[in-house]
Amino acid sequence: MKILVVRYRFIGDMILTIPFLRNLRYKYPDAQIDMLVSPNSGEILEGCPYVNNFIFFDTTRKHKYENGKGKKKSFFSYVKELKKNKYDKAYVLKRSFSSALLCFLAGIKERIGYDTENRGFLLTKKVKYDLNKHESLCFLDVLKAEGAEIKDTYLENWVSEKDTKKIMELFKDNHISSEIKKAVVNVTATNEGKVWDISNFARIIEYLSNKKNVQVIFIGAKSDKAVYENINYNEPLKIPPINLCGETTIKESLALLKETDFIIGNDTGTLHVASSIGIKVIGLYGPMPFEKWKALGDNNILLKADLTCMPCYLKKKCPNNKACLNAITIEQVKNAIDKVVN
Repeated sequence: MKILVVRYRFIGDMILTIPFLRNLRYKYPDAQIDMLVSPNSGEILEGCPYVNNFIFFDTTRKHKYENGKGKKKSFFSYVKELKKNKYDKAYVLKRSFSSALLCFLAGIKERIGYDTENRGFLLTKKVKYDLNKHESLCFLDVLKAEGAEIKDTYLENWVSEKDTKKIMELFKDNHISSEIKKAVVNVTATNEGKVWDISNFARIIEYLSNKKNVQVIFIGAKSDKAVYENINYNEPLKIPPINLCGETTIKESLALLKETDFIIGNDTGTLHVASSIGIKVIGLYGPMPFEKWKALGDNNILLKADLTCMPCYLKKKCPNNKACLNAITIEQVKNAIDKVVN
């Protein structure tokens, strides 16, 4: 049997498909399972033993984690490619109309996916999408619709020796001791509406550096580098942060996270990446539905307000000046740091 899984775009979404992919492999141990993913963000699953082949869906360059190499391809070139591969079944985990249309036009006989965006007629089995359930469990609902037994739901990920070696070299070049505690601080997000005030992050970095003797590390895209370089501190830092934005691939960033003790950051895919390798997360949550997008893990400390306007799904500009995020105090984050460091 040949199976296609469709879930392209965004690193966090890629991570949250892992329980689905593992349980799919339980159900079809001998099948060829291929996955349609975006360039860059799809690379976070490199090394996944449950997928035979990755097909990189490179039709748009709207997001910094979608940018493939060379000339982008047309939608219909993928229709032709998938049709040539003669898949027996497609699991359309992407909720868009176009993703279901792609599988329909490719002539894939069985097409299982969410009944969203008026696309139900393009699917052979429609699954209700639950807005109140964690996204990783929503993916598993697609398997349950076929009567599959869900054996487990945990996250995992795979770090190569080559990527670990690169990170050890970066640490050596930047004089980062193996004896010191290390933390990634993530102050950016794709949507500005999910960003805690950067001046607050500055106070947290000062606390980590000067009070807790923690080496702060910044990671991200090359375009994020200037954001971190322009953070204004009120006091000199005993342990200056190391800015590695743009210096690591996505998989190397995964290896870097594995060598740190914890991460502090906004509600982004990076928190899911950290959860997938088991490091502790201090997450700051605001406008998006918490139960759906929270970082999974028993030892995480996830901070959020409890306002009547939450969640707003970022559907319009906030009339309350990001009250949900501003309600999270510097002291709350410091207390979380104390618990994690101690």
